[in-house]
Amino acid sequence: MKTEDLQKLLEKNSLNLTHEFKRLFHGRGALFGEQWKFLTIDSIDTILSVAFYFPIDENEEIELLEMLKDYLSTSRHNTLVLQKRYIAQSPTEVLVGRLPNDLFVVENGLKIKLNLQSNLNSGYFPDMKKGREYIQSISKDKKVLNLFSYTCGFSIASVSGGASSVVNMDMAKNALNTGRENHRLNNLDTKKVKFHPHNILKSFSRIKKDGPFDIIIIDPPTLQKGSFEATKDYDKIIKRLDTFTSSNAIILACLNSPDLDENFIINIFKEYAPNFSFVKRLDNLEEFKSLDESRSLKNLIFQKES
Repeated sequence: MKTEDLQKLLEKNSLNLTHEFKRLFHGRGALFGEQWKFLTIDSIDTILSVAFYFPIDENEEIELLEMLKDYLSTSRHNTLVLQKRYIAQSPTEVLVGRLPNDLFVVENGLKIKLNLQSNLNSGYFPDMKKGREYIQSISKDKKVLNLFSYTCGFSIASVSGGASSVVNMDMAKNALNTGRENHRLNNLDTKKVKFHPHNILKSFSRIKKDGPFDIIIIDPPTLQKGSFEATKDYDKIIKRLDTFTSSNAIILACLNSPDLDENFIINIFKEYAPNFSFVKRLDNLEEFKSLDESRSLKNLIFQKES
């Protein structure tokens, strides 16, 4: 695929865009060849957000950015930003327009605060949209536990879906503070929402005290030094599920490691929580499809047998 072909693809994918988030190009999935794996392009209302995940030839970069500016002139977007994610601490470059001070992304009508100035996580994981939709759809009158909650996207989905209570747990206090702001941003009542800045692996007694839970979301980082490593720590949570879940409880177990397939999680449940049956794997969004879906984002549903 050439640069002009990418422009045509962007124009095609931009038909009927709204203020809601949409990924316009997902090169990381390898469906467009190895040469485009460095690139993602997102539409965030009137912002076109571009990310490079590894460096490319200088002349190719210039050609690509000129094309994007040309595309911008005929699209709904008035701002172009570039993040070079492969450079530690690299600031976001605003190439056209400007970023608003209070930036948020919209997903199914819900607002989530966004930090595009950060070269790390922005506060929003768009590929998890299907997971949040699922949790929202089953949360009515349920007690929900959101582990590794980060900025609490699953929590606002649960509360908007009618959850009776939600407990968010994450070591990052700043992320939880953003989570509180996300609830306020959506005019959601936080009286029935808790925010615990704890190390989950050292807080099982705290979790048990707040339970039993009808729905649990387990959405950990694949590897976070000093706190969680999927291959060593995922089972520590699964083997304790029975102690803080209600009968017929539903678990959404997530993993976004390209080195581990869905059987990694399924086998942990079989060994340490055999009374939880595997129900299904949620489909990933079409715009996030990968050449090898078995290694892409995994959202697995399990249900406790009463």
